[in-house]
Amino acid sequence: MDLFESLTAKVTGKQIKIVFPEGAEARVLGAAVRLQHDNLLHSIVLGDPAEIEKVATAHHFDLSGVETINPETAANFDDLVAAFVERRKGKNSIEQAEKMLKDPNYFGTMLVYTGLADGMVSGAVHPTGDTVRPALQIIKTKPGVSRTSGAFIMQKGEQRYLFADCAINIDPSAEELAEIAVTSAKTAELFDIEPRVAMLSFSTKGSAKADAVTKVQEATKLAQASAPAYSIDGELQFDAAFVPAVAQQKAPDSKVAGNATVFVFPELQSGNIGYKIAQRFGGFEAIGPVLQGLNKPVSDLSRGASEEDVYKLAIITAAQTLID
Repeated sequence: MDLFESLTAKVTGKQIKIVFPEGAEARVLGAAVRLQHDNLLHSIVLGDPAEIEKVATAHHFDLSGVETINPETAANFDDLVAAFVERRKGKNSIEQAEKMLKDPNYFGTMLVYTGLADGMVSGAVHPTGDTVRPALQIIKTKPGVSRTSGAFIMQKGEQRYLFADCAINIDPSAEELAEIAVTSAKTAELFDIEPRVAMLSFSTKGSAKADAVTKVQEATKLAQASAPAYSIDGELQFDAAFVPAVAQQKAPDSKVAGNATVFVFPELQSGNIGYKIAQRFGGFEAIGPVLQGLNKPVSDLSRGASEEDVYKLAIITAAQTLID
């Protein structure tokens, strides 16, 4: 089954509430309207109702069923401010909280935290930090997860892989890299990818010596120890991880080499470059980034995202609400 056929089947009719802070952005509003009318989720869009109506009229969007909230005038604004101050445990005053919650990303995150929404999709206009920062401050990571990470589902025809971390952590430690590997394996399962996790490097099984290689070797051992049920191996060069003939030469005893489906990059620079090469040179559709490890799902769009990208990422976000 196609990825989105599978995910659509999982979320259809469940009225999962997804909030879109960038409600007056045409790409976002168009996706929110389609999702509502397709009965895939309940769309909540944030912004000035007059601005949203103006965009809807210009693009012939039917807003029926779509919930619109203006953070500036929301009836429950004071309640959310109080909940935010309590959550921040004295780090922000009421006055600061009132100012912060007028930011749609903070307001939307508070809707998710308080259960008034199940997940959030933002980033079509805002940079990644504006989406991720409120999520880390308010929703926070799951027990046992020290930080969030960003994964992309890479899809081309019947081929489907997961790349991580391509969005968040600039230079993760061995411990953090191991955590990303295990979290990515769990994410892969949600998207019907059997996780075979390759810990990538410019070295395969000790072929090169460097601190960067040692970090991946240590991360591999930690990931294997913490999640023995998953197939995780490294350090592996990409060709050894992906090409069976090369795997036979470079890592003949590996259960992952030549057959990997989840690729964990050693740091953000290579991860971001890698997924974009696969997307632009290889013709893969890059879906994401999917933020991993949060207590409740928040997804960050690329600012170059199309309406279709918003639509698909919202379905992914809704599906994430169905797993522990």
